[in-house]
Amino acid sequence: MTRAYLPLLLILGAIWGASFLFIEEAENGLEPTTIMAGRLLLAAALLVPLLIASKGLRESWRTLRRVWLIGLVSGVVNAALPFTLIAWGQTHIDSGTAAIANASMPIFVVLLALRVRRSESARGARLAGVLLGFVGVGVLAGANPPGGWWGVAGTMAVVVAAFCYAAGALYAQHHIEAVPVLVFSTAQSVAGALVLLPFGIAQLPSDAPGWKAIASVLALGIAGTAVGTILYYRLVNLHGSARASLVVYLLPPFALVYGATLLDESLSPQKLIGLLFILGGVALGSGLVAWARRPAPVPE
Repeated sequence: MTRAYLPLLLILGAIWGASFLFIEEAENGLEPTTIMAGRLLLAAALLVPLLIASKGLRESWRTLRRVWLIGLVSGVVNAALPFTLIAWGQTHIDSGTAAIANASMPIFVVLLALRVRRSESARGARLAGVLLGFVGVGVLAGANPPGGWWGVAGTMAVVVAAFCYAAGALYAQHHIEAVPVLVFSTAQSVAGALVLLPFGIAQLPSDAPGWKAIASVLALGIAGTAVGTILYYRLVNLHGSARASLVVYLLPPFALVYGATLLDESLSPQKLIGLLFILGGVALGSGLVAWARRPAPVPE
């Protein structure tokens, strides 16, 4: 399980790091609620057939009915609300700043775990890793110019979204052992889509959006939500919410690289220093350093 952790973390970081770029592109023709309603509808449209193929139509319906409340809570707390907050925040801040603000999630996991799940609270090297990663986030945030009061509001909206993700991760870990990953992901996407759909329809544009906006919503729904959610809850199930939440420390590096290569944004020395802190925080907080120090088993 430990060998699978880092590949899963890196793949998910690459997928979710691109989400901020796609949100920025989609907002050229669509409102935040419409983007996220479409994102969740697409994810549900992919996950429901997968579930039916796995369990059959009747059993899938019975299973979703049995977990409808879990799906509703997770669909709001871990999808509809944070998705919309991030998209709204990105109407006032750039994609890199949004990714940086979102990297505060593990701090909230640690703080909430003190109350609700002490096994996930960080201490020792793990706590040092979380704090080191947060220092890196602060260094990166200092590399971004302020955007006035609206910029502050946009950044705070993403921080609130990070709090929602932290609460959602702990909630998911409480139920993920009893609810299979595919069922949980499907229930969350369906519930989140139903919650956002009325708002998304109300804010549909009068003119058809461009192909880049449509393609961005497709990427968000297919890769960012359908694939990303399954990978994330697999991480939560195998490694716990605290270590799974460290994926958000990889989002700023990926988002900044995507911005530099695709949007011609500059990579300053201050940003690169911040990346080093963040990667060091992931190494400590995930336990990678401890694994490296662990002696190899002696064959009998």
